[in-house]
Amino acid sequence: MSTPNLSISVLTLAILHAFAAPALAVNDTADAVAEPQAQSMAEVVVTASKAPAAKRASVGGFSDAPLLQTPAAVTVISQKELQDLQIRNLSDAVKLDASINDSYNAVGYAEQFTIRGFKLDTNSSYRKDGVAIPGDTQIALENKERIEVLKGLAGLQAGVAAPGGVIDFIVKRPTAAPLRTVTVEARERGTLYGAIDLGGRLEDKRFGYRVNVAAERLRSYIKGADGNRKFISGAFDWQISPQALLQLDADYQDKAQVTAPGFQLLSNGSLPANVSADTMLNKQPWTHPVETITSNIGLRFQYAFNDDWHATLSANQHSFKRDDYTAYPYGCSPEGWDPLFCSNGDFSVWDYRSLGETKKPLSAQAMLQGKFATGSLRHEFTAGVAYFNRKDRAGLYVYDEAGISNIYRPTIVAPSDGVTGPVRLVRNDKEQSVFVQDIVSLAQNWKLHGGLRHINVDGYQYVLKANTEIRAKHDFLLPNVALVYNPQDNIAVYASYSQGMEHGGTADRYAENANVELTPSRSKQIELGVKADLTPDFMVAASLFQIRKGLEFNQYLDSGKTSYHFVREGQAQHRGLELSAQGKASANLSLGASVTALNSQQSGTGNVDLDGKRVPNVPAFKAAVRADYAVPQVAGLNINGSWEYAGKKAFEYSNTTFVPSYSVFNLGAAYATRIAGTPAVLRATVNNVTDKFYWRDVTPEAGGYLFPGASRTLKVSAQLDF
Repeated sequence: MSTPNLSISVLTLAILHAFAAPALAVNDTADAVAEPQAQSMAEVVVTASKAPAAKRASVGGFSDAPLLQTPAAVTVISQKELQDLQIRNLSDAVKLDASINDSYNAVGYAEQFTIRGFKLDTNSSYRKDGVAIPGDTQIALENKERIEVLKGLAGLQAGVAAPGGVIDFIVKRPTAAPLRTVTVEARERGTLYGAIDLGGRLEDKRFGYRVNVAAERLRSYIKGADGNRKFISGAFDWQISPQALLQLDADYQDKAQVTAPGFQLLSNGSLPANVSADTMLNKQPWTHPVETITSNIGLRFQYAFNDDWHATLSANQHSFKRDDYTAYPYGCSPEGWDPLFCSNGDFSVWDYRSLGETKKPLSAQAMLQGKFATGSLRHEFTAGVAYFNRKDRAGLYVYDEAGISNIYRPTIVAPSDGVTGPVRLVRNDKEQSVFVQDIVSLAQNWKLHGGLRHINVDGYQYVLKANTEIRAKHDFLLPNVALVYNPQDNIAVYASYSQGMEHGGTADRYAENANVELTPSRSKQIELGVKADLTPDFMVAASLFQIRKGLEFNQYLDSGKTSYHFVREGQAQHRGLELSAQGKASANLSLGASVTALNSQQSGTGNVDLDGKRVPNVPAFKAAVRADYAVPQVAGLNINGSWEYAGKKAFEYSNTTFVPSYSVFNLGAAYATRIAGTPAVLRATVNNVTDKFYWRDVTPEAGGYLFPGASRTLKVSAQLDF
């Protein structure tokens, strides 16, 4: 594991090299030549539009399109928003959307979420330029142009995916003009961050580059959840001819951070009281950081046959390796084996080690897209094939009780002498799909979207603890249809019906069928929506939806609730209303608002403790509002603020325990100036201004855990544009 000092040294060398390399410099004359070249490149493969990037997205279909004309609920988080709010990870970014919630999102581990109350699948719900990548660790944002979120079923667009939706990370591409940006940041607990962003074109303007480098010393709000992160990426393109564009991108991230497990309920049924948000339960002399190394190599080729028809070939090879170490809190053995801490705050400490875990998924896709007419009907047609091969390797892990500690008075315990087993292939899935979509202009103001995707899955799973192999083959046909009406050019009303398919959930390590994955599950969605561009820079939207799918939960096998199976029984039904507004409300004021009201209900389980109850860890009402104001009296000064509210949430499927609602306020400012003649933006932000204690994540997973939200945090940064 590299040290933070080495990380910062590497970053320093990269900065010096970037600004000392004349070969990459482009003079003013070259800029004038590069501009039309960049425009012609875009015209080869993209329909020209004056809509800004934050009002366009490709995640709702198969090509970049205005949000107004997309019959789905889509959120776009732009690079500017990420910069202005000093967002460095996905957990902070998705706070801008009220339909997204944490779901076993432990500091220092994988960032995990729900959308519309359904948990995302770490193997299929996260995308890079439209192709699947795992979400088993923090996904770097330094090389991302924007984040696109499709809320709701994505069977047509993504194939096998959780019904909540998908999150797509759009990679930064080479710029037409030279780009030289350096960002440095510090946070009050000692986090230090530095990044560079370089872009431009070579002397031969057919070739472009984009390079991002970052290093971070991590000091979390949770005491002891320390670590470091290093990241580097490159994106390159080659305009082979006016019709052909080849793009290559690659990235590498090395992250090591001590993870911070959550609390459990006390045995008297109460929430842990008088605990601090900075309390670390994974605190033993033998505690190690979770070490994760990830990389991507992506390739995309675009060819325009003429103005109406073009083809796109894309592929991505992802690599993931993790060594997982945790002094894991679970239950309290002196009072039994239930997932409860003792009433005095005691808990059992388990020595958990899983070494050498790897995932190497390969994603590939080929599409043909074009426009044509049949009589008075105009068509926007897409047909394609996709392939996804998931290969996971793991070994027998150590999970031994090591002793007893306490949430108020930590106790040192001795580690287990257990040894992890050899790593072997535990998962090998091959997914092949064929998809087709036709957007038909029925009349001047009416469009019919119709699509169909057929998926063939050939799956293999080896269950480590049971020493058994499971092989299964499945075929799915997933339809998607939507009708869009434009009563005016700036207003769209739509109705849609879609089906999706997701991999079954996996039983946790305590279940009688531990580590076994359930069969795939089908989901169905109906959605009604309306969108309007009130001005060219301000958009509002509303959507009303219903999603139904099989309910997965732990079913106890005896009255004493000492053992259980992970099963799918009954149905989960989520009905909701989403409201959003985003853009410039006036010349000096930018606003963003997201509101979600969700009615979630379980039924058909045959268990009175579950039927009619809410789905846990999802509030019935949530809101996120932000504003940014350019102070006219002080040139370059902007002030911003945001408010996050979440209603009470159920902790268990039985709804026995609820955690209270909370409000969090954040304030910030940015000042654009010049430092030694160099354009600079100085930013400062205080998150959780009132230092509110709240339970941000109350997942029922793994027996149930409660994670506190971050306490008040100050961060300052400087961005220099050379």
